[in-house]
Amino acid sequence: MAPEIFSVCLFIASVALCSWKAERHSVWNTLILLLSTLFLLLSAIWVASNYFTGEGVNDEVLFTITNSLRGAGIRKYVVPALALLGLLLLIFGILFWLIFHNKHSNRKVVYNYVALVLSLLAIGTAPATTQLYRLTTTQYADDKSDFNANYKDAVKSISGKKPNLVYIFGESLERTYFNQDVFPDLAPELSAIKQESIDFSNTIQIPGAENTISGMVSALCGIPLFAPFDNNASSSLSTFYPRSICLGDVLKASGYSNYFFQGAKLAFAGKELLLKSHGIDNLYGYDELKPLVKDPKYKNEWGWYDDTTLDFVYNKFEELSKAGAPFSIFALTVDTHHPDGYIDATCNRKSYLYDNKPNQSLSAVACSQEQVAKLINRIKASPYFKNTVIVVSSDHLAMNNSAYSILTRQDRRDLFFVLRGDGENNQVIDQKRTTLDNGATVLDILGGDNYIGLGRSSLSSESLANDYRDIRRHTLRWKPAIIKMWDFPNTISDYVLHTDSKMLTFSGTSFKYPLILRLNDGRIDPMFDVYLSDSLEKQLSTLDVNEKFVWIDSCRKMGNIWDTALKTVNNTCVASGSLATRPHIVEADRDLYRNKVVFDGLPKLDDDTYQATVKKLGAVVDAPVTE
Repeated sequence: MAPEIFSVCLFIASVALCSWKAERHSVWNTLILLLSTLFLLLSAIWVASNYFTGEGVNDEVLFTITNSLRGAGIRKYVVPALALLGLLLLIFGILFWLIFHNKHSNRKVVYNYVALVLSLLAIGTAPATTQLYRLTTTQYADDKSDFNANYKDAVKSISGKKPNLVYIFGESLERTYFNQDVFPDLAPELSAIKQESIDFSNTIQIPGAENTISGMVSALCGIPLFAPFDNNASSSLSTFYPRSICLGDVLKASGYSNYFFQGAKLAFAGKELLLKSHGIDNLYGYDELKPLVKDPKYKNEWGWYDDTTLDFVYNKFEELSKAGAPFSIFALTVDTHHPDGYIDATCNRKSYLYDNKPNQSLSAVACSQEQVAKLINRIKASPYFKNTVIVVSSDHLAMNNSAYSILTRQDRRDLFFVLRGDGENNQVIDQKRTTLDNGATVLDILGGDNYIGLGRSSLSSESLANDYRDIRRHTLRWKPAIIKMWDFPNTISDYVLHTDSKMLTFSGTSFKYPLILRLNDGRIDPMFDVYLSDSLEKQLSTLDVNEKFVWIDSCRKMGNIWDTALKTVNNTCVASGSLATRPHIVEADRDLYRNKVVFDGLPKLDDDTYQATVKKLGAVVDAPVTE
């Protein structure tokens, strides 16, 4: 029996026993109702996550919701979200009536205990519980893997001719769409180009590379995207995987000027931070292209259609080629984004039939691939193709779209093929590989090393995927070591506040504030005020009596808790201490403020103080603060 069905059966059995057999008692009934509500919330989390990923709750879900969601096309999800909310409220109402108002007789106290056990088992076996447990327990596990033996930094140089690079990430454009037996004549234009390319036919998707940002990290940096999710977000950092040397870093160090184009907003999910942190300096997203587009009304809910974006890519390609200096252009399409994609105005085929019925997602694939093929053919027809390498790859496998039930019945692979302007093409390489190998393969073709991070060139080396029976499972063993590559510090003493840019710097690392640093057992856990997170006051109230913290925020907020005189102060304040004492609070009264964190000399820990502080924090949760 599938885990989700088993947990639902346990849940129904618990409610049934409580409703028809267990003794009436307000405490027991309330407890069962609370546990039932928790089960419903966990189930809703899993259903919502699975609606996006098809795999329930994974690292990419946590990374995305704790990061910047600005620019996300969410209108298509409003109706499903409201439907899910309505269903939850309906089920809750039924549960309340069954547990508190059912008049069935012949009740015994033993059924109260059985109902309680079944409720706990339902929660414990719920898919969301097991997935969240796996994600949280692997964040700070000891690294007992062979990560360090396999991870290799590429040398920052490319020798030889230094051909130009055009690298196209196709949103959800997986290789399965090119299977003629499954989707006949779905992608004829791009299929024709693929057949004359160096086609890597066995590219496996791994954990930590299952959405756009993580797929790009995997390809460009040769590592999966695993981040510490303890109420923090990478969008509040000043850099992205600071230890890694990625493809963009090597290109920049080798004299390339590097560009990125997409139709959506750059801030979504941290792409802007990733690219700027690793050598790709010239970024064009929705906002940057807006003054340049011919028709500002011609757009979808994510941003500019692919035909618009890819026209800009070609114009930049032509401009840079004429200039003569080496360059790279990375592009990301958007029209094939789930749940069902978008059809632009200029594609020739605006509808694709599957089983004699129009399918919106497949229609979007047919349209978008046509635009990608058009760009490639324009480059091939130009006098500059001879000195150009063109790459087309998936950013990740398609998520839950209107063709998902068809896709999941297939042996799915990511798309990755390369066209070399020097003519060394027309081959299929079926070596078992992962998306980690994409950047290393491109670097090898350009004249650089044949490795990046955990990636290996599929032309002159062998993928690490061949060293393990199950590369997906082994990737999770690398997770603790990969998380350490974010270089989160574990001590704080001297610090600097840049109050104009709202940045905190200490121990060689910078964070955007407001934030709280929780200090516990030689570890620092940043806690941020980001989308969908609790307020900082609420997060602070969860600290234990013995835990220390440093809170950087508006002085007015701290005035609500400790010192009413601060309510009139407009500057940033830094509070350091614990909830069981009155913290040491200083005001950052200049643009570049330097100081040290002080814990010595604080009053003795006091439980009454702790309880009073927690109560005050609770009282101001979600209260508006005037900056």
